[in-house]
Parts: sequence; C-alpha cells; structure tokens
Amino acid sequence: MNIPIYDAVKKYFASCPAAFHMPGHKLGKGIPSAFLESLYLLDLTEIPGLDNLHYPRGIIEDAQTLAAEAFGADKTFFLVNGSTCGIQAAIMTLCRPGDKLIIARDCHRSAVAGMMLAGATPVYIKPEFNDFFGISSVVLINEIEKALKDNPDVSGVYITRPNYYGICSDIKAIVELVHSYNKPLIVDEAHGAHLCFSRRLPPSSLEYGADICVQSAHKTLPAFTQGSYLHVRGTRTDMERLKFNLSMLQTSSPSYMIMAFLDIARAIMQQEGENRIYNLLKEIQRFCEIVGRGDVFKILSEHDIEGGSIDRTRVVINVKNTGKTGFEIEKLLRKQYNIQVEMSDLYNIVCILTVADTHEDIEKLGTALDQPSIHFKNVARLKDLPLGVLKLPEQRIELDSVMHRSFTRKKLTDALQCVSRSMITPYPPGIPVICPGEVISEDVVEYIKKIIEAGGMVNGISEDLEVEVVE
Repeated sequence: MNIPIYDAVKKYFASCPAAFHMPGHKLGKGIPSAFLESLYLLDLTEIPGLDNLHYPRGIIEDAQTLAAEAFGADKTFFLVNGSTCGIQAAIMTLCRPGDKLIIARDCHRSAVAGMMLAGATPVYIKPEFNDFFGISSVVLINEIEKALKDNPDVSGVYITRPNYYGICSDIKAIVELVHSYNKPLIVDEAHGAHLCFSRRLPPSSLEYGADICVQSAHKTLPAFTQGSYLHVRGTRTDMERLKFNLSMLQTSSPSYMIMAFLDIARAIMQQEGENRIYNLLKEIQRFCEIVGRGDVFKILSEHDIEGGSIDRTRVVINVKNTGKTGFEIEKLLRKQYNIQVEMSDLYNIVCILTVADTHEDIEKLGTALDQPSIHFKNVARLKDLPLGVLKLPEQRIELDSVMHRSFTRKKLTDALQCVSRSMITPYPPGIPVICPGEVISEDVVEYIKKIIEAGGMVNGISEDLEVEVVE
C-alpha cells in the first residue's frame, strides 16, 4: 500500500532518535505502557456513559474538575483543537468588535487570528530583546503600564509567557498591575503546562491570578498532540460567552484519545511530577555544566535576562562560536548523531526537555555537541545582526477587514508601501516584523533581506521571496 504519512512516521520512530522536541511524551517514553496498549480502544464517540465535551455532565466534567484542582484554576476546559482554539475563544470572549486589546508583539499567530475573528484592534507592545542570543525577552511592566495609561478603554491585556525560548516575564507584577486597572489578563502559557508541578521552576500565571491561562499539555506533559487546557480564575471572565465561543470553535467530534491523555497527563504529573522534574533538572544541570564549560557554546540562563526568569527545562544553546548557524547545527545533529531538536534559528538550537527524557538521550546530546566543538574551534564566530531595532509599523487596515479583502502576491522588493495580508516573522528573533494590515516599509524589507542573506528563516514569505499584499 502507498501510505506516505504512516510510512514516514514509522520510519522516524524505528530510527530511535533522541527527540528533544514536542510532544512531551517523547515517542511514548513518558507514558506507562498500560496506557499505550490498544490505543484504538480510546477512539470513541459520545455514547451513553462517555459524556459530551460541549455539555459535560459526567466523566468529562469530573476530569476537568480534577484538572482545575491540579493546576490551580477555578474552572478548566479541555481543548482538543490545541491551544489555538483556546486563545481565539479567550480573545473573542474578552473583545467585541472595535474593542482594543493590549498585546505583546511576540504573540503566536493564533492570537492575531483571534483578534481578526473578534474584530479587535491591537495595541502592540514590544518585548525586550537579547542581542547576544538574538531573541525576544521579557515584557516589562512599565511598557504595559504606559499602554494602559494611553488606552484606558482597552478590554484587557494579553501576554505570552513563557516564550518559545523559555523566558518568563514577571507575572506577579504584571497581574497586580493589570488588575489595579480593573482589566483582565490573558496569558498564552502554551509552553508552561508543567510549571505548577515544581517549585524549582518559575510559577504558573495561575498562581498569581491570571484571569485566563491557555496551556498546551502536548508540548511539555505526557499528552497527545492537540491536547490543551484553558483555565479560568476570578470573576472577570464571562463564562457563558466563553463556553459559547469554545463550542463554536472546537470540533463537534472531539477525540476521546486526546481527552483521555489530558486526564492521564494530569494524573501522572500530579502524582509524580515534582519528583520527576527534580530529577530532570539535575540531569539538565549536569548537561549545562559540561556543554557550557568551554568557550564554544553558551546556554541561556537567568544571568542573561533582566526582569524575568528562565524555565530551565527549555535549553537554548547559542552556537555562534562554532562558525555555523543554528540551522546547520540542527542538520548536523540529525544527520550524524540521530538527534532531533525542537527548533533552530540563526544563532541557537532549542531543545524541549520533559519528564519523559532519559539520562541516555541527554548524555547523547552532550556527547554529540562535544564533537562539533572540536571541529569548529578555530573558525570565525558568526557576525551579529541588528535584530531588535525596528519600530512598530503603521496599521493601515483593521485586522477584521484584512480577511475580507482580495489580495495578490508580489516580490518582497516590489511590495514597498503595500499592506501585508500575512504575518511575517523572521527567525531570529521570532517576533513578527509585519502583522496583517500593516505597511511594508523599506527598513522592514532591508531587515528581512539581511536575515535571509545570513541564513535565517522567515515565515510568511514564499521560497521565491513573494509576499501576500492586500489589493
């Protein structure tokens, strides 16, 4: 039979890679074998006794209540369409057409889509920037306060924490500030579902009272892809409106396999998470001491971040001194050492480590990195690019109007002063330089060209350097 997807997945699994990427169960290593037997038995539908995700009154309601207790929420909703639908439901609950939303510029594209669906107007704030790693950093409290003072009519505030690089803004101060203005706070905590299970990690935003928190269980917990949680605390959220939006955005045929593993992941972490994370952090500390002891690799730490903290299970390794890009090191690790990292950018490789990772795999990564450090010792380090200097572009067309406008494709160099239909995001630094409805300026074009010439990757631009622009 010709079954390309199945064959490719089986081939990857059969190669027994060291997988430092999501999902967090790491090819099943983090899930007790009893739960993995006869997975097809979990593929069921809403028959009597199995409840209904959209109107839970039985086992799903019980499982969501257990999750709320474990994560510190007043109410938890299971998401089977990933954090995307939770983020969009949260924004649509908070904002009505014409409402403003203060939102950090390093938001996921699902947040921009959520504002489109809600008819909301973004008030963007820029996160800080780390020049050496070339990545976005924390969202500072004074930037949020300035936006609140300048826009007293906003519906609320939205931040991403942790970001893709594991950097956590000061959530306690942010929650206190936003609530002092009597505004709700949405936190995209997609990369932080594990935080509440260890006091050795930065706190979850729920601990300090974030109003809505969306977490991707499949990223850092032993759960299946698309399994996420939406947590609510306090009384600032219109629960009936939220339920309506979730029922509209989530599939009418929810996967019991995904829901079951949301329940299983919660139970595993509630029972064993603290001890497992403690052991994982000891492994990571040993790894960082060995890999970071020379002058070849630099591992992101709290010393590199002012006004925030680091999730140490997200290992960001700067490879500038190898003379190779992060993209090249990622390919080398996969081809020569059967190691697959989560992502790479111009300067870094990023590894997601979870309670499912083994000592052997972590040791394998350390050994592999020691080999290129020998080969590349005497080469020139990569040059720094001015990555964090662009101003926020002009928003010429409202977000909800963009999706109704016709569009065409133009070469990037021919798109000056055109309005972008898409989000354009270079890696590094992983922050959109253009969002839908914004004007493509000359400095943006030059910035993108420098990223591409240096070997970086730019989402939102085709391989032949075309962009979608509104007609």
